Amino acid sequence: MRHQPRNGQCWCSEEEGIVTSFEQRRQDFGERLRRFRDEAGLTGRELASALGWPHSKISKLETGKQTAEDSDVRQWLDAIGASESSVEQMLDELSELRISKAAWKAQLRAGHRARQQQSFDNEHAATRIRTVEYGVVPGLLQTADYARAVFRTQAELLQVPDSDVEASVRVRLQRQQVLYQGKDIELIVSQHALQHPVAPPDVMLGQLDRLMSAIDIPGLRFGVLPGFRRLPNITMNGFTMFDDLVQVEHVSAELTIDDPEQVAIYHRLTDRLWQVASEGDEVRAILQELAAEYRRQTAG
Repeated sequence: MRHQPRNGQCWCSEEEGIVTSFEQRRQDFGERLRRFRDEAGLTGRELASALGWPHSKISKLETGKQTAEDSDVRQWLDAIGASESSVEQMLDELSELRISKAAWKAQLRAGHRARQQQSFDNEHAATRIRTVEYGVVPGLLQTADYARAVFRTQAELLQVPDSDVEASVRVRLQRQQVLYQGKDIELIVSQHALQHPVAPPDVMLGQLDRLMSAIDIPGLRFGVLPGFRRLPNITMNGFTMFDDLVQVEHVSAELTIDDPEQVAIYHRLTDRLWQVASEGDEVRAILQELAAEYRRQTAG
């Protein structure tokens, strides 16, 4: 079955053997790696020997049959003496390739439920969960009405079916069982997300009440980044860490990171955000002030 182009990208199912836009980009990336090797005057077997890799890995990376890891690219280019600027450029291209892969996979999904099930599996397998959100309440603390609004607005933006919204809401609420399983869970939300809501005022009142109760959940560390408080670093996107795996949210795709050096950066960023986040009674005061404003809006 051939699919119609969406968002300027033509793609077809892998079973048909037709190259997708993601696969083409991966092949182009592999070709660049091959050119670096050729310019260094090394054969594939010589490079494999220098790196201690099987020759088959060199072949798969160069032909785009396998997606490289950050460590693969760095070792490859270090072995041939490439400049640091070349290394950084290739790592940036690899990051974009992963985003392309996530977007391509997103096109294969019809609706939100499958994505919620993936999060359910990740959360229950992890021993430590750390989430930072700037534009939305973390999924583990969303009420049903708030989650419903999130799914519907996203479906409209991405032009995907919203027929599974209710099923997605149910899975999202099931995910919240993990809050009571003794895991190490940290959730940070920006006050911005609570002041520019995706849901109407009456729904936000219920959502703020839910956040208020989260302060007292045993084992859960919940914080709010207050408005007008200087942040330690520039922060662009929300993200969640499941042990040593990071998922970074973009508007139309999701980036998964497992490179240890990059994962360490996200842990370091989260540590720094906790240094400026409000907790406990400070959070209560913020939520009470916001609730008063939403009550005024509902009364009006």
